[in-house]
Amino acid sequence: MKFLPLVWKNLWRRKVRTLFTLGSVFVAFVLFGLLMTIRTTFSLGVEIAGADRLVLIHKISLIMPLPIAYQPRIQAVDGVELATHQTWFGGVYQEPANFFAQIVVEPEAHLQMYPEFVVPPDQREAWLQDRQGAIVGRDLADRFDWEVGDRIPIQGTIWPSRSGDTWEFNIAGIYDGEDTVDKTQLFFRYDYLDENRSDGDGLVGWYIVRIEDPSRATELAAVFDGMFANSQAETRTTTESGFIDGFAQQVGDIGSIMVAIAGAVLFTMLLIAANTMAQSVRERTGELAVLKTLGFGNGGVLSLVVAESLCITVLAGGAGLGAAWAIVQGGDPTGGMLGVFALPPRYLVIGGGLAVLTGLLAAAVPAVSAMRLAITDALRRA
Repeated sequence: MKFLPLVWKNLWRRKVRTLFTLGSVFVAFVLFGLLMTIRTTFSLGVEIAGADRLVLIHKISLIMPLPIAYQPRIQAVDGVELATHQTWFGGVYQEPANFFAQIVVEPEAHLQMYPEFVVPPDQREAWLQDRQGAIVGRDLADRFDWEVGDRIPIQGTIWPSRSGDTWEFNIAGIYDGEDTVDKTQLFFRYDYLDENRSDGDGLVGWYIVRIEDPSRATELAAVFDGMFANSQAETRTTTESGFIDGFAQQVGDIGSIMVAIAGAVLFTMLLIAANTMAQSVRERTGELAVLKTLGFGNGGVLSLVVAESLCITVLAGGAGLGAAWAIVQGGDPTGGMLGVFALPPRYLVIGGGLAVLTGLLAAAVPAVSAMRLAITDALRRA
């Protein structure tokens, strides 16, 4: 700590260069924080998926429906705690740009399957009593200024109504939950869909099964698929995390793309920081030689160079992560289109570790060169 003033003074020998380097590192870590936020948005469903929940889809494709008659057979399997189904609706509210997920469910079973969705008791009861009722997430309700009791029209694209393309829904409740819960969806009743759609009676999109023992997931998946082998609608069973991941990757592997971009940004920043440190050490060759003549050992010189590099990356990196966190706390910039807009604390920790690692890597070559510097050679070149 007693040499910190010396390190700090060396940093500002070339003020413009240091400021540009600090700015580059700052921007790089702001981008890192925002990119990890976007990655979280597209992958959070995978990360919080229940380990005790399995999903059965059609063996050919997710878009192929399954018969409702499968449900009692699945429920009767030993080790199954609860079996229910969901169906993608894919409607349009006012205009295509107003996209949000609309999923058809069995109300009571759905709330039992996903206790993380918090619905007030009176609103829950209202949903169970109203065939046209729907519950919407808090973020979705805020996006369109919906309130309990509102009646909203949605144009059916996959499932047209017998009375036309427009379906009418009553908002019976607004669900909430922790930050990790996607609050941008609308759920409505399967009986309403099945009674009023013009075709597809008795079909569902996929089944969700909660099992008593998560360690039996592979075993039970094989049992389910074996039950429906050689039928007209064979199944493929996976974990809920695998199902959500596959669903998300229909629009591309966003998580991998975000990681690749963040990696490219951080690598570029590493080169900038390394170049700054190399120039700084070259300019101070004579001074480093004098330090050695005054008793500084090779380890002491190496430590000074590494400390200088760490000051740049840790200070600017920390400030960048703090700025990214502040931006994210400002809320979803899309006005509620993103399911979850949050920067998990673990990415702040990872970012801090990357800042330290970057400082060490940027200083590696210049610090080793300074450590090996011969006093006579240094003074001759100074």
